[in-house]
Amino acid sequence: MQTQIVTKADLDLLAEALQNEEVIAFPTETVYGLGIIYDSIKAMEKLKWAKQRPESKPFTLMVSDKKMISDFAKTKDRDWKIIEHFMPGPLTLIFNRKETVAPYITNGFDTIGIRCPDDPFVLSLLDMTGPMLVTSANLSGEDSLVDDKAVMKVFNGKIPLIVKGESVSKRASTIVDLSKGKVEILRIGDISKEQIAEVIK
Repeated sequence: MQTQIVTKADLDLLAEALQNEEVIAFPTETVYGLGIIYDSIKAMEKLKWAKQRPESKPFTLMVSDKKMISDFAKTKDRDWKIIEHFMPGPLTLIFNRKETVAPYITNGFDTIGIRCPDDPFVLSLLDMTGPMLVTSANLSGEDSLVDDKAVMKVFNGKIPLIVKGESVSKRASTIVDLSKGKVEILRIGDISKEQIAEVIK
């Protein structure tokens, strides 16, 4: 496979690749991501192969509108305080998935991680393609990558398209687990534990 560097202006080409069940790499407001359309087993297998991802780990669902969270996740009033305050933004929230969501989308997990990015380019792409399953653009277990040159070094020949650019904050998103009744912070990014506590107090 020949890997091509494209620009953010190539939205049609990127959307076509996603709809053809391919993996693409793109910058976000956190780090570079690898993305596929969310409802393709074929695309998911390609993503796992490219990233060398263990079967025991699910991918994050990325949506263009925070209202779409209700289509995939069971939510509570407390959850929406966090959603409304921080999304779009560098935050991934873990919920219990709705029974209508196919288990393969969450890699068999009863939970689902969802993120609504604060990045105009990524939101435009999501508007064209619908939700994507996304993971950081790096080999599993290695550091996240933050620019197209680093992504090309790792994924050249493994994926068809890499969007030229550089990620903004260069820190992965904060992850908050809301699936167990309590608010559990699994990873700190640009949104702090104190900021979340302030919203839900």
